[in-house]
Amino acid sequence: MNQHEKINYIELPAQDLTAVKTFYSQVFAFEFTDYGPEYAAFSNSGFEGGFFKVNQPLASSTQAGSALVVFYSDSLESTLEKVVQAGGKVEKAIFSFPGGRRFHFLDPNGNELAVWSDKE
Repeated sequence: MNQHEKINYIELPAQDLTAVKTFYSQVFAFEFTDYGPEYAAFSNSGFEGGFFKVNQPLASSTQAGSALVVFYSDSLESTLEKVVQAGGKVEKAIFSFPGGRRFHFLDPNGNELAVWSDKE
């Protein structure tokens, strides 16, 4: 549902749309709609968004000052295992912070995202 002046959509770069669709489908059960060969919108993710095709290695990274997209998990270790099995790379291993634990990962295109949990 669209809400006035609320975050509505997020877009991330991807050199390989096929790889990114496979990864997010396997790990997080995203569903995709292609809008031509250079854009894939995703849904069933908790928020709406898409991946746009880039022809150079561009990626969202906190080191470069990008915003960090953070998923929630009831089972942090299980989600980390799924990320790795699907080809993601752990950028920061599981660590604790006030209120929970989380890890950061890179998707197949190098975009940095995180997963957190308030469960032990």
